[in-house]
Amino acid sequence: QVQLVESGGGLVQAGGSLRLSCAASGSILQINSMGFYRQAPGKQRELVATINFGGSTNYADSVKGRFTISRDNAKNTVYLQMNSLKPEDTAVYYCNAGVWITRTQYINSWGQGTQVTVSS
Repeated sequence: QVQLVESGGGLVQAGGSLRLSCAASGSILQINSMGFYRQAPGKQRELVATINFGGSTNYADSVKGRFTISRDNAKNTVYLQMNSLKPEDTAVYYCNAGVWITRTQYINSWGQGTQVTVSS
């Protein structure tokens, strides 16, 4: 019912930057929260950053001051600008969205993930 398509991952050297995008499409009445999570090999999936419809943001302590999340509500798209990347940022990054598909139906949707690799 709702599809999330991520783009922008890749390989970058430590200290470099990448920008992830995630576009939502499908049966969407309104998107509440959008965000990115990540999962490194052998580790649990963890929150990176979220942003709600009004623009309030939340960041993991490990990325504060380096990553910036933003969204374009008209395009149902969320962005994650990642600066000063470190090898420990290497992971698969997943987009997440909480979506009202009707006035009474709310679903939690995930993207397919995009690999971010930071070399030292």
